[in-house]
Amino acid sequence: MAIEMSAAPVLRVEKLQAGYGSAQVLFGVDCSVQRGEVVALMGRNGMGKTTFVKSILGLATLQGGRVWVEGHEVTGWPSYRVARAGLGLVPEGRHVFSDLTLEENLIATARGAPTTGGWSLETVYALFPGLAERRRNYGNQLSGGEQQMLAIGRALMTQPALLILDEATEGLAPLVRQDIWRTLGELKARGLSVLVIDRDLRALSELADRYIVFEKGRVARSGPARELVEQRELVERYVGV
Repeated sequence: MAIEMSAAPVLRVEKLQAGYGSAQVLFGVDCSVQRGEVVALMGRNGMGKTTFVKSILGLATLQGGRVWVEGHEVTGWPSYRVARAGLGLVPEGRHVFSDLTLEENLIATARGAPTTGGWSLETVYALFPGLAERRRNYGNQLSGGEQQMLAIGRALMTQPALLILDEATEGLAPLVRQDIWRTLGELKARGLSVLVIDRDLRALSELADRYIVFEKGRVARSGPARELVEQRELVERYVGV
């Protein structure tokens, strides 16, 4: 059953329970991402953040609950159908295709002809001018920062309604991190919905509209992003930074 589209969040999750095989990791998670909203998903390692992402994408065993994307229920759908419904993933570790050129990586994930305001090679290169200069280089010839930019561009080429970044800036040099945060700010300004996992409270407080903290597979705390500054010590207890 579809939710009324005019009121539908881009992502809605109710009482989600998920894990791997018989091992349960998530316990009744409720959350949503509204159209044009940036939500920060936070928590210490092992608290269920990546499992949450995998479960809504059909990559982990769903043990209960329901998931909607763009107002349409996708509970139990295979991952390729969920992605086509409007979720674009930038995975932890980037996972670019090392034996394809940068441009071939982008073409490989392109979905349909871009509509007005959609994403094409030209618009991705405009967002990341450095990638255009490296378009003929293979994936394994790119730096970590270039690979992360490519992973974001590759996700954008799927024309997502919601961009999901798992560990957006982990392992990147400070200047590259600044570039990534600046790019996410540009995407927010364009009205793209974003769900971002990261540990940088300062950057998230400037980018996000809301935050959600996971602890032991449950939502332990949530609120407006300004709390990441106003109640930093309290949030740090959950996040461990």
